[in-house]
Amino acid sequence: MCKFFSFVTKGNKRYYLNWETRQQFLEKNPYGIGSDSHSSICEFHKLNDDKVNKYEYNFLLKTFTVDQINIKDDRALAEKWVRNLDSKLVIEPLIVKPIIHPLKIACPEITDKHIELLKQWDSVRVSVWDSVWDSVRYSVRDSVRDSVRDSVGDSVGYSVRDSVRDSVGDSVGDSVRDSVRDSVWDSVRDSVRYSVRYSVRDSVRDSVWVYISSFFNIEKWKYIDHEPFINPFQCCVDLWEQGLVPSFDGKTWRLRGGGDAKVLYEITAERLNK
Repeated sequence: MCKFFSFVTKGNKRYYLNWETRQQFLEKNPYGIGSDSHSSICEFHKLNDDKVNKYEYNFLLKTFTVDQINIKDDRALAEKWVRNLDSKLVIEPLIVKPIIHPLKIACPEITDKHIELLKQWDSVRVSVWDSVWDSVRYSVRDSVRDSVRDSVGDSVGYSVRDSVRDSVGDSVGDSVRDSVRDSVWDSVRDSVRYSVRYSVRDSVRDSVWVYISSFFNIEKWKYIDHEPFINPFQCCVDLWEQGLVPSFDGKTWRLRGGGDAKVLYEITAERLNK
């Protein structure tokens, strides 16, 4: 199955769907194959699917994959080209940065600053109740979707146009969001979650989803009122990137770190908010 980001080559040319052409393709094919299918790319550029070389690249993991070689092998040149490609040309809201595994960096000494970030995280988490991961999932998808929708032309009737816009955006948004999610989860999810007790894994899952949100420039957030393009969950992202994973069992908050996710600090929610 083709994944974000896919491209094909023929001769000395590389073909893919950039931010503009993705929208053009999906506007005409809102219920068809996704924009990261090699077949979609060939269809858009009027290429023979069997007479191109097919590649994939993960902007976050920096992994280059050879999907199929049909003509002269140019994988070395293709890899060099894609590693220098600006991701903003492909998906504008995407933020490319290294994936940080919080349990693989040195544990910091807990300070008042960390406790304040934990207090903010408790407050934000309460404000969205059990919808943290829903907030992130749909905010990320809609961030990409709305950017696409705003770029779709008005050449069709309003009712048709709105239907097409929603389908176009959801397709692009889900594809990119899921690609980033898989990249982060494959890197950190299991080792983080399996290092803590089952009773607190939901709170840790929320931390993983919040960290995923930091890879997108999001204007509007679901289920929470917040300033445009400012991450309401930044407090948790800051803890994560400093090597701290917050967990909550319904009564007590704990900051965990190190390879064995040891407890570095704990406090009841009641005391934290006094």
